[in-house]
Amino acid sequence: MNRLIALVMLLLLAPLFLVVSLAIFLEDGVPVFFVQKRVGKDYSFFPLYKFRTMKKNTPNVATHLLENPQQYLLGLGGLLRKLSLDELPNLINIVKGNMNFIGPRPALYNQDDLMALRVAAKVHTQMPGITGWAQINGRDTISLKEKVALEVYYRENQSLALDIKIIWRTFFKVAGDASVTH
Repeated sequence: MNRLIALVMLLLLAPLFLVVSLAIFLEDGVPVFFVQKRVGKDYSFFPLYKFRTMKKNTPNVATHLLENPQQYLLGLGGLLRKLSLDELPNLINIVKGNMNFIGPRPALYNQDDLMALRVAAKVHTQMPGITGWAQINGRDTISLKEKVALEVYYRENQSLALDIKIIWRTFFKVAGDASVTH
């Protein structure tokens, strides 16, 4: 079901993909996608697709680890991130079977501390998702232990009702973040 919904969404959002791709191309050329090695279900690796929000030749590390990350951000990059439009290509990952809509956010290939906690808690057996219980309950503002505890809660309480709640809260979280001016 995830794959079918993602495919339909890709078709419906094709004009938006085209506009965003064109804007990135006009500002900084190709590639328009940022591809990064991530950890999937059962500790398998896969390429995660996002729209590129950083300039070419930006060091391939988490943004918060960059010294003065603003210097690397594309003009459109901040808006894409604020509206979470940079994540739209994750739909390709769902169609390919690497991700679901809901699950733990896929870790970076070198986030050994997070993956050690996930393996110990058996969270690594879940399919990663675009959004999840940890994302709507703190995202990157919580510790790794808190994040994994929230991911365990989701695994143990997974249901259609909880999935709907996560989707609903994700929508309002993104909409709320988009309305906040910095």
